[in-house]
Parts: sequence; structure tokens; C-alpha cells
Amino acid sequence: MTRTLDGGFPTLRLLVLTGAIFASVSSEFLPTGLLPEMSAELGVSESRIGLLVTVFAGTVVLSTAPLTILTRRYSRKWLMVLLLGIFALTNVLCAIAPSYEFLLGARVLGGLAHGLFWAVTGPYAALLVPRHQLARAISLTNAGGTLAFIFGVPLGTFLGHALGWRFAFAAMAATVLVFMVLVVLYLPPVSHLVPLATGEIPLPTRKDRSLPAVIIVCVSVTLVATGHNLFYTYIAPWAIQVGGVEPDWVSGLLFAYGAAGAIGLALGGAFGDRYPRGAVNVALAGLTASVLFLAAFGTEVLPVVIGMAVWSASFGGVPALMHSRVLHSASDRIRDLAAAWLTTAFNLAIGGGALIGGGLLDAYGIQILPWIASAVILVGLVFVLATDRARIAAHPS
Repeated sequence: MTRTLDGGFPTLRLLVLTGAIFASVSSEFLPTGLLPEMSAELGVSESRIGLLVTVFAGTVVLSTAPLTILTRRYSRKWLMVLLLGIFALTNVLCAIAPSYEFLLGARVLGGLAHGLFWAVTGPYAALLVPRHQLARAISLTNAGGTLAFIFGVPLGTFLGHALGWRFAFAAMAATVLVFMVLVVLYLPPVSHLVPLATGEIPLPTRKDRSLPAVIIVCVSVTLVATGHNLFYTYIAPWAIQVGGVEPDWVSGLLFAYGAAGAIGLALGGAFGDRYPRGAVNVALAGLTASVLFLAAFGTEVLPVVIGMAVWSASFGGVPALMHSRVLHSASDRIRDLAAAWLTTAFNLAIGGGALIGGGLLDAYGIQILPWIASAVILVGLVFVLATDRARIAAHPS
């Protein structure tokens, strides 16, 4: 396997991956900020434009694992370049879309590339650093996703409002191309295939000793992220209707939420390698407590701001910590599949959480969402604690 050539921490190379992830996540969620403009021009409802994100996530869930298996033998670097090229093409197609159906097809194409992209980038980062630097490396690369919510989507929304939604997609395509060039110039090729020892017979994935640990991590992510998205998807109307936040203040509240998430991500990177179990457990406990705090006391602006800041800081490091955990848990031979399954778990939680939250909202009202969300996250925390010994026992030697 190829590690950093200079023997130190490969900051520049990891930052290139960070930028590529930033472009990918910004592309995924760009329509959420441009709903009114897109629906007005294309003559469809805002809910149908919102469906573009759901279709994207659904495509990721269905396609990531099969595409990962089909492309396992291809160069990780050049596969990443190809996928970034598809992201750029997808954004161009969105920019010129003559109809909603054309736009929907472009989003399906983007979803096909997105899941495989995550299955490549996580193991790629792991091949650049030794195991004891893995959480730090994954936290740095996953910062691209955090920055997408703090800067990428808001900036795309600003451009869309000022110059038209089509220009926003075109600008995103140009951004993706910049990072594609940086990948070509600065990322080294890596050896991701594990050669068999003399006389060794390749085992099927289902017999890999580390498989139970990978499944435990993916189930943990599905539970925790479903609880998170069950509430977060509807955070803007909840903040206005229950939390007493003025509508004009919601964008600032969400910006602060994103900034607190960046702090949580930094803390995850700082402590995840030294205290891998403790960092996850503390983050999930803080997540449960903060959402429960919002359920009980989030009827005025100050408790809402405090609760959301702690919520975001607690959850901010969870994706990177779980990504690091699944790569630690997986044997080298199934790392790419483990990353693919983790991506599937997160996207299943995004879509499933939004769907469950919407059903609860319609049936019982928006005020019930944080109560149910905290309960689901608590179930996830209990599952993590209860399966810790089994997960560690299944670690590859």
C-alpha cells in the first residue's frame, strides 16, 4: 500500500480530497436552496424540486455497493477523476435542463457517481496514512462535507438568487473541474488491492472475519443518523413555530449551527485517534442530551440557540468518527465495500429520517419531532455500547 511519500502527515493531499468532497456534497444539496426559482421556471411544485434530493439519496442507496464491486480493480485515483468529471457533467446538464424530467435524469446520474465517490475517497485517505492517524485524516477530508453546508450550499444559493439557478449549477460544475485538476496533479496512485499469499485461497466477502464489525458500525450509523435527520430535516419550521425564532433569523441560526458542527469535527479529529471509543460515546451522549434539551426547553430563542449549538457540535464529528471506525474495523480486503456500505447507511438515514419525520409531523404535529429523534438516537447509543465488545472482537488482526 502507498503511504505518504515524505513520511509525515500528508496535509496537502488530504486537503485535495477535502476539496473534492466539498464539491460533491455541495452538488448534492444545491437544489435545497433554489427551490422557489427552480419550481417557478420549470412549472412544478417546490415539493417536486425537493424530490431531487430524495432521488439523489435513493440512487446512492441502491447503486453504491454494486458499483463498488464492479470497479474494485480499477485505479482509485483515475476512478476518482472520472467520477468528478461525471459530477461536472451532471451540473452542466442541470444548468441546461429544458424540463423537470431531464433534470431528474441528471440527478440520477449524479447519485450513481456520488455513492461510488464516497466508497473511493474514504479508503483512499486511509491508504495515505498509518492507522494511528486515521481519525485525524478522515476528519480533515470529511471537513469538505461540513464546509459544503457552511459555505458551498449558501454561496450557491446566493448565486442562484442573484444570477439565476442555472448559473449556480454552471458555477458548481466549474468548481468541480478545478478540484478534478488538483486530483490529477497532487494525488499519488495508491495500491488498494491486497495480494494473496502463496497458496492462499481468496475468501468470499461473507466469510471475512471483520464483516460483523462492519455491519455493527453501519447499523449504528443508520440508527443515529435516522434520529438526527428525522428532526434536522424540519429544523427551520420547528425553530419558527416552536422555538420562537423570527423567520429572518433562521439563515443565521443555520449558519451558526454549521459553524458549531465544524468545531465538533475538529474535536473528533483531535481525540478520535487517542480515544476512539470514548470520542464516539461522548459525541452520541451529547447528541442525545442536546436534542432532548430542545424537546423540553426549546420554546424560546436562547435555549434554542444553546441546544442547537451543542447538538451540532456533538454530531459534527460523528460522520468522521464512524468513517474512521468502519475503516479500522474492516480488513484491508473489504475496506472499499465497508466504505460503500457506510455511505449507503448514511443516505438511507437521510431519506428514511426525512420520511419518518414527515409522517410524524402530519400525524402529531411538529413539536413531537425532537422527542422521537432523541429516543431514536438513544437507541443508537445503547446499541453502540451493547455491541462494543463484539465489534472489537471482530477487528482484523
